[in-house]
Amino acid sequence: MKSIPKFFNTAGPMQPDIHYYIDPLTRFNLDEILSLIDQRKYFILHAPRQTGKTSCLLALRDYLNAQGDYYAVYVNVEGGQGLRNHVEEVVQGVVAAIRSEAKLFLGEDLADQIYQTATGKEPVTHRLTGYLERLCAALDRPLVLFIDEIDALVGDSLVSVLRQIRSGYDKRPAAFPQSIVLCGVRDVRDYRIVLSNQDIITGGSAFNIKAKSLRLDNFTKEEIHELYMQHTQATGQVFDESCFPLVWEATEGQPWLVNALGYEVTYEMKENRDRSVRITPEMLYRAQENIIYRRETHIDILIDKLREPRVRCVIGPMLANDTEADETLVPQDDVQYVADLGLIALDKPRRIANGIYKEIIPRELTWSTQSGLIQQPQWYMNPDNSLNMEKLLLDFQQFFRQNADAWIEKFDYKESGPQLLLQAFLQRVVNGGGYIDREYGLGRQRTDLLIRKPITDGYGGPIQYIVLELKIKRGEQEKSIARGLEQTTEYMDKAAPGAEGHFILFNRDKGVAWDDKIWHRKETYQGRLITVWGM
Repeated sequence: MKSIPKFFNTAGPMQPDIHYYIDPLTRFNLDEILSLIDQRKYFILHAPRQTGKTSCLLALRDYLNAQGDYYAVYVNVEGGQGLRNHVEEVVQGVVAAIRSEAKLFLGEDLADQIYQTATGKEPVTHRLTGYLERLCAALDRPLVLFIDEIDALVGDSLVSVLRQIRSGYDKRPAAFPQSIVLCGVRDVRDYRIVLSNQDIITGGSAFNIKAKSLRLDNFTKEEIHELYMQHTQATGQVFDESCFPLVWEATEGQPWLVNALGYEVTYEMKENRDRSVRITPEMLYRAQENIIYRRETHIDILIDKLREPRVRCVIGPMLANDTEADETLVPQDDVQYVADLGLIALDKPRRIANGIYKEIIPRELTWSTQSGLIQQPQWYMNPDNSLNMEKLLLDFQQFFRQNADAWIEKFDYKESGPQLLLQAFLQRVVNGGGYIDREYGLGRQRTDLLIRKPITDGYGGPIQYIVLELKIKRGEQEKSIARGLEQTTEYMDKAAPGAEGHFILFNRDKGVAWDDKIWHRKETYQGRLITVWGM
């Protein structure tokens, strides 16, 4: 059989013979899970998409079967998503999926006999319950059942599956599974299930036998290092140690992002297929840009979620840096929903979950706006290939004056419209010739942007650093400017020696004439020259 070199996995469950991987059984508390199974508990394992849930369930199934105390069966019910409220078809599909796995240890004939008896005699409201009762009674060991993608089911179908599991709970383990693990993106208690008659029930009321809800965490810094070192050990290709802080900042351990960066920088970037090439931070920056620009499936799912009202009410104030936003006014169910999607971290204050998502969100919210702009990068280049920021911002001032009201109305996130419009303008100019790093979040009082523009072709040469502080005017103008100069200077010191600084103050008061809003002047603060812009 042909030997295939291992690579970083970005699609589907991990396969140890071809993928670099972190042992799935080390990614959760195995002793706790085994204890819950021994105690005949039904529980939840949830995590954002492409975190490794399926790989962990499959590894746990194989571990239990190898131990010999239980029969462990894994089924994926995602196929029922399109059937929605067609209860009979969904329940029949779940039963058929379990039967397909059960025949591996029951044998074809007995598995078929149990399946045909249950499906032929039981009404749909009891079909899953009846099948599991007959199956467990026929086994010589208790059954442990893993149901993956449970939250792909919706409405009446989801309620029927949950309630049929609940109805057999008291018969375990002799005539019902010893333990059932439901796996999905969210905790079942967070489900708000709309039935075909438009009644709404919660997942908690449909499945009130849940003992515990466990969350699968991201990779740790140590696990990221271990994963990337597997590539070094297999190929001899070295990652510069300065790469690892960058990978952590970009991903914060989100498994798909970690693997996607690794795959991009070692395989998709063809020049790096030469394993004598040392992987550097600059290469990882390029890899990150490539992933964002291609809008991989993982990123497309993220973008789609941004359009949901429940997501917008959480993310909107963070993009706008709304200092007056009251975190307690946002429904806690919506906050938890956005956290379960993996979009935010529940720190105090809340923040976007990682650096790549922080980049994706404003870019994608302004994608159509960027496409509609005619600005070309060469318009703003100095003879030495550096970016003429003063010329760019003068043009943006005029554009903002003429178009702000109409363009901002196009945004779903209107409260952060001025910041998003400037970022669209900048992205159009910088894209392909530099990078924009963004810092924003609830309670930060401003948006920090850092433009890094290589002066020479290629990488490793001199880099131009430009700091922009964006702030919405609230209160007295000169006090806002004084605070803004202080914050801009702090960020300039943090960014790089000799960084260029600009502070931009947006005045959203419709009672103020544009002639009074549009201005700019030079200021010096703690020895730093900063251009202050009114818009």
